[in-house]
Order: sequence, then C-alpha cells, then structure tokens
Amino acid sequence: MWAPAEADPATAPRALQERAARALPAEYVTRVDGWWLRDAPRCSWWVNSVLPHGPADPGQLAHRVATAERFYADRGGIARFQICPGACPDALDGFLAARGYRLESPMSLQVASTAAVVDATGPGAPPIRTSYRPTADWFAVWQAVHGDGTDSGAERAMLDRVDRPAGYACAVLDGDVVAVGRAVADGGWAGVFGMATLPGARGRGAARAVLAALAGWAAGHRADRLYLQVERGNEPALRLYGRAGFRERYGYHYRVAG
Repeated sequence: MWAPAEADPATAPRALQERAARALPAEYVTRVDGWWLRDAPRCSWWVNSVLPHGPADPGQLAHRVATAERFYADRGGIARFQICPGACPDALDGFLAARGYRLESPMSLQVASTAAVVDATGPGAPPIRTSYRPTADWFAVWQAVHGDGTDSGAERAMLDRVDRPAGYACAVLDGDVVAVGRAVADGGWAGVFGMATLPGARGRGAARAVLAALAGWAAGHRADRLYLQVERGNEPALRLYGRAGFRERYGYHYRVAG
C-alpha cells in the first residue's frame, strides 16, 4: 500500500493545502510574499482565510499580519489564518495568540492511495450518479447539510471558478438524491470535498458509496492519491474515512481575530 514519504514535496503540507485552495477558489486572491489573502464574499468561512505560506522571520510577522488585517477590514471582514505546521512560519501561531486571536476548528488532513480506497469501499448500494458539473439535486443536498449562513449563488459561483477536472457524485435512494460529494484532480492527487448526507439517509451506506464513486473517478483521471480535510470532532466522518484507508498526514487549525 502506498504511504506518503516525508521527503516527497508533493505530500508537503504547503503543496496539499494549495491544492485544496485551488479546489475551493476564492473570488479575490492577493499574494504577498507567498501568503495568499483570500476573500469570497458570502461563501463558507474557510474560503475566506489567509494561507500564510513561506518563511517569515519574527521581525516580518507584525507587518505581514497587519497587511492581512487591512485586506479583510477593507472588505468588511475579519482576519482568519490557517495555521498549518510545515507550511506557515513557526512563530506565527504564538504571535497571533498573543495578539488576541482565538484558536478555532482543529482539522485533520488525511491521505490515502486511490487504489486502496477503491478496494476498501467496493461497489454496492445505493446507486450512484456522476457528472462533471453540480446538478440541481447535488447542490440542494449540499446546501441542506452545509449551507447554513452561506449564499447559494456565491457557493455555485465558487464551484464555477474551479479550473481543474472535477467530478460530482450523487447517491440515490428511493428515487431521491440523499448524499453527495465532489473530487478535484490536481497534479496526481484528487481532493475529496463537499461530502454530505441527509439525516434520514445516514447509516444506509450512502456516504460510503459516494466515496467509492469519487475514488473510481479519481483513478480514471490519473490521480493515484487522495486527500481530504475533516474536522477532528466529526466522529462519523472519521470512522468512514478510516475504514476506507485514509490516515492523517498532519493536523492544522485556524486563528481568528477576536
């Protein structure tokens, strides 16, 4: 079974997080000395965050953080930094904490061999429909599960901005779409995003079937490795991904201005 090599630059935190940023593209991105300042009005909060990638000595941090704070203040928002060890400056987390930023949303980035996920999930019920664009049914399920506080038009526009190959999967029970997910291929990897199952369909294999379909789609697009991001407190998702062969590559979190 494939396992990530520490020395492989393709598995480095910065490379994986920047793939994820391309799969969740903000409307506005300003790059300053390797830092991505991202703004996507009315989209999910994680698209509106700084990727503070690249080195910065302690003397530069105050200036760079202030630049990011002005970027968001000018847009009527607050600064939110993704703190990913190995991708951001070592001193940044402590600097932000001392500045009053609160820690939020501990996350796990997990990886797996595409072939291993295909083998672990296998074919089965319920039936799956796949497409290269999000259908109305796909988006309705995603919005029902994850869309609280977001603008559906803005979220659709975000998906339209994805410029890599993308696949969308729908699980169907009793004629209705009950679970969805999407994958984006990028440089030999495919990221898994937007996994959502309606409450009444949970425990019936729908999420596993969606994951299996996305792994099969990835294999067909020459992506032999998969990654995904999951909240550490999401026990059902962690169990699903663990059974499918995913293992944590690293953890990260966010710092949000108070």
